[in-house]
Amino acid sequence: MVFTILLIALVTVVGIQFIYYIFIFGRFSFAKKTTISPVKIPISVIVCAKNEEENIKKFFPILISQKYPEYELVLIDDASTDDTLELFEAYEKKYPNVKVVKVENNETFWGNKKYALTLGIKAAKNEHLLFTDADCFPNSENWITTMSSHFSSKKDIVLGYGAYEKIKNSFLNKIIRFETLLTATQYFGWAKSGKPYMGVGRNLAYKKELFFSVGGFVNHMKIRSGDDDLFINEVSNKSNTATCYTPESFTYSEPKKTFKNWFNQKRRHVSTAKLYSGFDRFQLALFYFSQLLFIMLSVLLLLFEYRWMLVLGLIIFRYIFAWISIGYAAGKLNEKDTLPWFPVIELILIFTQLNVFFTNLFSKPVHWK
Repeated sequence: MVFTILLIALVTVVGIQFIYYIFIFGRFSFAKKTTISPVKIPISVIVCAKNEEENIKKFFPILISQKYPEYELVLIDDASTDDTLELFEAYEKKYPNVKVVKVENNETFWGNKKYALTLGIKAAKNEHLLFTDADCFPNSENWITTMSSHFSSKKDIVLGYGAYEKIKNSFLNKIIRFETLLTATQYFGWAKSGKPYMGVGRNLAYKKELFFSVGGFVNHMKIRSGDDDLFINEVSNKSNTATCYTPESFTYSEPKKTFKNWFNQKRRHVSTAKLYSGFDRFQLALFYFSQLLFIMLSVLLLLFEYRWMLVLGLIIFRYIFAWISIGYAAGKLNEKDTLPWFPVIELILIFTQLNVFFTNLFSKPVHWK
């Protein structure tokens, strides 16, 4: 009787996973390529930096050489202690479309990136804003063109893909990039299903009017993280959100190189999810627990050899449809080399997530530098 219940539970879990991978994530994975004409609207590109002198030297040339007719670069120095501000000021003198915003330490908003971003958004002269981080670089000189082309009279938000650079012979790198792929598949899939819930600050665009219509970050200003996902979770809806995932629109950044640093990064990212809307917390939790239960139930039933042929068939079926869905997504996002490791990486991510959850219960993650 107990094993019959466990088998029914496994069938249910596989069914839930099928709905996610095929009907929700599939909205993105199986979406046909569409061509959108550039709109050429004035854009303000906003980059917030804190002690990013070396990254600025590497990536500023890519930002300033974008093939776009009318854009400004709003460079925010968030009270850096290195030569970030000096670099910014030198660029401002040399390039007419560069504007520097100097942020000094404020006792009320000490170390709060949202405060710095708010000042940068206020200083931006254009209505349409495009964001990336100081440690990121666009994949092409048409980054602004491709991202901005998705703005319209109805679309106030454009969700982009923020990828990580590939590192040869690094399994951790494959884990990080697969997780980024899976996360993007989720938020693109839900956005295309009419339920957008997050974006990434490494590659995100929205209108200035939208930002101020909700008081900016005021509803979560005391939360250090979430300048991207919490804001999008608050303001996005079926009608006002577009997605952009052509390779020319990607941004890239250097991934963490040690498990400890990656784990701490995950702690920061996960800490904001508890503030999502009730539906989004539910759908994320349901997906995670369906993954966890799939592993646990499969192992348990196989261990006791209960209806093992049926159980094995369910396991194979689940991996086939999940692999197909995530495979098509990986093709769109140029992450195909992570696919052979899917079962192993998924297992690692499931239990790392569990570790992150319990670690965050007992200590707070460190945020903006």
